[in-house]
Amino acid sequence: MNEASLRGALEAVLMVVDEPVPAAELAAALEVPVAEVDGALTSLRDEYADPEAPRGFELREVDGGWRIYSSRLFADVVGRFIVDGQSARLSQAALETLAVVAYRQPVTRGQVSQVRGVNVDSVMKTLAARGLVTEVGELGGAVLYGTSTEFLERMGMSSLDDLPPLAPYLPDLADIDGESR
Repeated sequence: MNEASLRGALEAVLMVVDEPVPAAELAAALEVPVAEVDGALTSLRDEYADPEAPRGFELREVDGGWRIYSSRLFADVVGRFIVDGQSARLSQAALETLAVVAYRQPVTRGQVSQVRGVNVDSVMKTLAARGLVTEVGELGGAVLYGTSTEFLERMGMSSLDDLPPLAPYLPDLADIDGESR
């Protein structure tokens, strides 16, 4: 497959995916080496990000996968178009709970409740229903939660490393678990 065809095929696939796709998965679907796909994706990302010719979309790598998103340059326009008249904001309780999960994951509901000092069962169900947190394992019969790719996408982050440094202000989970005994 020549470079132009590869770029076109990548664009076509990336226009229809609803979550980021790893380069290896794209390479397998297009039957080309991963290195070629990596190069083409990087080239497309850079081309779309040209400040001299701003586009309404951009190619981003999020959580190890690639996807086309609307451009951050036009976020206010897209926001007005999509959100006008809607109020799908998270409550203060949901934001606080989401922050604890983001900074202390993997974490159980009980641990989050102890950090917040209130029962978070219904808030966790809301966050899971909105796709912002997900089950990531189990610890002694308790479900462990972490943030999802959807969380990263909505926050405009490519990984959890992009979170601002807040963790030093949160108590250690070992201290919390010790208090509950």
